[in-house]
This record gives sequence, structure tokens and C-alpha cells, in this order.
Amino acid sequence: MAWLRRRKERGSKTGGSPGDRAANKVDLHHLEEFVRSRRGVEAFIEPRTTVTETTLLLIAHDGEWTRRRVDGPEGARRFAHRMAIPVYDVALVGYPQRMRDFNVRRKQAAEGSQPPP
Repeated sequence: MAWLRRRKERGSKTGGSPGDRAANKVDLHHLEEFVRSRRGVEAFIEPRTTVTETTLLLIAHDGEWTRRRVDGPEGARRFAHRMAIPVYDVALVGYPQRMRDFNVRRKQAAEGSQPPP
């Protein structure tokens, strides 16, 4: 069963998968820069899953978004309070339409820039 040992060694220092690392200062710095460089940003708390820890999704007025790990739902609320932005629980309110529209525009732009097969 050597393949089980190798799989465990490839993850983080705790032996888990790369997706289960905790939030760090780089994550928080990225979120802060997103809030400072865009307008109309709202925060959406995404619950912990079997694959990732709790994440904070930030969505700007035009639908541009970013996602990073945070230290649980309370850590996400503290961040939003400190940055003076509204915070929502995505499990209760869902994802805003402007985010889906942004994803569609981005996909169309990427497909339009590629040569036809």
C-alpha cells in the first residue's frame, strides 16, 4: 500500500490534502486588496466542505469576484466588519446574479479570443 503513503506525503505538513490548509496572512492580504481596489464589494461566507475550509467570497459591483480561505465563519464576519462591507451567508442567500453574469462574460471573451478548431 505504498501509494497511500505517497498520497499522504504530498499534502500539507499535517499529511492532509493541499485543499485543507488553514487561512494565512497572504489570503487576508489578497482579500483586503480586492476590497480596497474595487467598489461595491460584498462578502459571502461559504461553509466548510469535505474538500476546503470555510472560504470568503468577495464580489464587486460588476460581478468580479475572488475567493480565499478564512478562519471560520466568525473570522469572515470579523474581516467584513473591519473592512466595513456587508456580509451574507451564501447558504441562506445564494450567489448573486451579477457574479453569474460576470462568469458568462469572461467565458465568452475567452472563447472569442481562441482560434476556431
